[in-house]
Amino acid sequence: MNLRGIYAAIILPMQADGRIDEAGLPAHAEQVMACPGIHGLLVNGHAGEGVYLTPEEASLVIRIAKRAAGTAPVVAGITAESSAMAASLARDAAAAGADAVMVFAPFSWAMGVDPRVVLHHHQAIHDATSLPLFLFQGAVKSGGLHFPPDLLSALIRLPRVVGIKEGSWESVAYDVTRRLVARERPEVAVMASGDEHLFPCFLAGSAGSLVSLAAVVPELIVALDEAVKAGDMAAGLALHDRLAPLARAIYGAAPPGLATPRLKACLHLLGRLPAPHSRAPLPLLSPAEHAVLREALITAGVMA
Repeated sequence: MNLRGIYAAIILPMQADGRIDEAGLPAHAEQVMACPGIHGLLVNGHAGEGVYLTPEEASLVIRIAKRAAGTAPVVAGITAESSAMAASLARDAAAAGADAVMVFAPFSWAMGVDPRVVLHHHQAIHDATSLPLFLFQGAVKSGGLHFPPDLLSALIRLPRVVGIKEGSWESVAYDVTRRLVARERPEVAVMASGDEHLFPCFLAGSAGSLVSLAAVVPELIVALDEAVKAGDMAAGLALHDRLAPLARAIYGAAPPGLATPRLKACLHLLGRLPAPHSRAPLPLLSPAEHAVLREALITAGVMA
């Protein structure tokens, strides 16, 4: 299976009481997949509130997404503090029909983590199934969620690693990852995933992307990728100018932990999500916060 290309890291529609909206999820997934050029879906990631789900709910999301995606690949995010729990979630994902899994670093690693812990955790998930595995390279300023070159070099030696969601959130660090992988395991896909700087990362070279911004404006992400591949820098820059304010409004505003409610608010403003509910403790946004997002959507040219 070709696992390269543009993936939308989709959100998880919720009801007001925090239950999964089982009708809203396939509607959202199908709307995203209807965009030509979207290659697949990433579920149970940060945007999909995977950290707040029970194992049973995580499996349910995968099954629903698989039906909605048809023959397109579905990558399932795996987040757990315990390696045993993470391995169990990976086995659940395989049983639910996921085409690949992605290892999200436990948030406790942000306080600092020994490389042996990182390697053991990824090895446990790798060995739990026969599925292809994606790594997640966290932001440079996220502490232990960002892997230095020596550690990343060790991680990509795991045989079933097929790609990296490169979210360094810094163009220079992205290029360090890209060059390291090209030198040591060129078959591994380095996929630009810092929503605020997709344009420079696409220019440096990318095998695709796995981004939540593609759950809101998939047509613009696909168009940006195609413009860069075609060498049309004027079109690429114009698309970047449309996307940058929206990306900053969602991810660049403090605190960054509200990115998921902002994504849902955007989809609600666009009429693609009945209500922008998230699971507690994530809040509903204020009218002032909605106004900022509305202005960014207008600048992006997707809202009048």
